[in-house]
Amino acid sequence: MPDKKNYEILSGNTVVAVWQDGNLEVINKDLLPLFLKRISDADMWLETRAIDSHRANSRLLKKALRLAEKDDISTVAHVNAATITDNYWIRPVGSDLTFDDVRFTDDYFSNLALKGTYDSFNKAATSKKSRTPELTNVGSFEKCWKIRDGKWWMFKKATHSEMFSELFVYELGLVLGFNMAVYERGDGCIKSLDFTDGASVNFEPASTFMADNEDYPDVIKALKTLCPDAIPDYIRLIFMDTITANPDRHTNNFGLLRNVETGKLVGLAPNYDNNMALIARGYPSKPKSKDLLITLFNELTDEYPEYKEFIPELTEETIRNVLDKINMKVRSQTIIDFVMSRYNSIK
Repeated sequence: MPDKKNYEILSGNTVVAVWQDGNLEVINKDLLPLFLKRISDADMWLETRAIDSHRANSRLLKKALRLAEKDDISTVAHVNAATITDNYWIRPVGSDLTFDDVRFTDDYFSNLALKGTYDSFNKAATSKKSRTPELTNVGSFEKCWKIRDGKWWMFKKATHSEMFSELFVYELGLVLGFNMAVYERGDGCIKSLDFTDGASVNFEPASTFMADNEDYPDVIKALKTLCPDAIPDYIRLIFMDTITANPDRHTNNFGLLRNVETGKLVGLAPNYDNNMALIARGYPSKPKSKDLLITLFNELTDEYPEYKEFIPELTEETIRNVLDKINMKVRSQTIIDFVMSRYNSIK
């Protein structure tokens, strides 16, 4: 485990900064994580990479791994701060560890992280293994990373309604030509393919450059400076949130992709994490005159009317075809009427 007070920060095998006694020495600004470009505090950056300690299975995982210190920084340091979706990690100052030494190669603790059964807990507790991507698998829902045919997939617990809502947004986005993360139906869970393809690009959550400010105009202003090419996909992202009534688009579930060799920002990450949209929390009513998401979207397109070109045409037939493809038991006509009424309120 790296010394929590002094360590090198790397992107791949390139040292980008050194954190010593509370001071950040930047070595390679081009490859420096965006968070550290905004806030020169590496310990704070590490905390953002830690599994949510409030998740019940997180506590079981730490207990099974027999972590002596369970705070966020210690948890992350246990796996050198490595994650599935980027090339950033840490090592002790002067260490000869390489990126291949810390990359994850198995999903041994996945069942414990996802299901939290006693059998999975006991199996993990008696294993000699101790490295797992689950310690840096952020978010509030019980989830895990699993390897399937050499690819990493995120498995996340989901009810019938959550699963439907996630699949509906995915399939509708595909039909509309949007940039979507791949989703599939699982057994009591929803599965999503790692959209970084094994960290062939670095994923930078919006929180790294926006903190917790998810205000639409402020995000647009930031993207104009950082990555103007991401703006069309961002408009499509919040358009989809608006018509499917997704209130949970925060700065940790969208972000930018970054070239691992140059550090250049190349575009918005695919649309993902829609398990609180549509009917996930019950069948919502048709929009009222003061619907917040519709109001916010309309205010944005009033301020930037040129972005209306990114709003696609949507018909009842399109929605019905999506429902037929998903083939799950839902109130189809209610969903069609609901989505179309929201669409017509912003069109």
